[in-house]
Amino acid sequence: MDPSAVIADEIGRETPPNGEHKITIPVDYFNAVTVTRDEIVRSLIRAGGCIVRAMVGSEDLAQIEKDVRPLLDADKPWTGSYFPPETRRAGGLACKSPTFLKAIIQSSLYQEVCTELVTSRVKNWYGNEAFENVSAPQMNSAFAISIGPGATPQGLHRDDGNYHNQLKNDYERRVSGSKVTKENGTTRFVPGSHLKGSTEAPNEANVVYAEMDPGDGFIMLASTHHGGSANVTKDEERLMYGTCMVKGFLRQEENQYLALPLKKVKQFSKETQKLLGYGVSDPWTGWVDFKDPVEHILSDGGSDKKAIW
Repeated sequence: MDPSAVIADEIGRETPPNGEHKITIPVDYFNAVTVTRDEIVRSLIRAGGCIVRAMVGSEDLAQIEKDVRPLLDADKPWTGSYFPPETRRAGGLACKSPTFLKAIIQSSLYQEVCTELVTSRVKNWYGNEAFENVSAPQMNSAFAISIGPGATPQGLHRDDGNYHNQLKNDYERRVSGSKVTKENGTTRFVPGSHLKGSTEAPNEANVVYAEMDPGDGFIMLASTHHGGSANVTKDEERLMYGTCMVKGFLRQEENQYLALPLKKVKQFSKETQKLLGYGVSDPWTGWVDFKDPVEHILSDGGSDKKAIW
């Protein structure tokens, strides 16, 4: 399906008070009980993002926060430009919260949409025999991000920049752990920006704020421009949980992380560790706890060198 054909007749245009030309693309709001896989797929192809109400129940949310809160409390303020210092992060949640794994990553609706959008199929020959290879999606990351009062907005960006924007291969889901609003820093995104080239800067005039109640889900393509917003409240936290899926073939042919003993890898030079795939690929693919594993895990004494600017 050609995304540009789907969207061609659905773009509205209006002029804001400042005279700047604004392009508006309708964003769909669904209910998790009634929505179908195909409805979400069509919505994502058209707008790049949609909101699904009541994706995670209150009991599961409470357990996830119980699992994750100590990790967020232990995190330190970011010193670079990517995250405001009022932000706290936690990664590796597929093992740190069994409920996160079950309710967010393994959600049947989420996985059905992901299978439809991210599965890759290719025909190959072995001698005179033709066959089809099917590469299923794999989880790319599982994390929680809390934005506290006083945080400034992130710049709009695309997460598929990790893969140098060459493949439409990444698909994301954010679940609100608290009520998230424009004022307390919810994710803002530019509908339709997934159809634009990488040379065109995102336009803040076109953003939509993904405002949600606890348990609602925001689903988007990683090629959609988005970013955390400013938290201008005095005492409200914006808590969101996220997971991303990516094409299954985006990996090394031989699994170096299981094939090589970590004790031996630590004895190699940093150059060799990076050659074997343990370093971060610019801009930020391969992080552990949002840090560069070559510095954070493999070096003597460890280091807090960041994987993201």
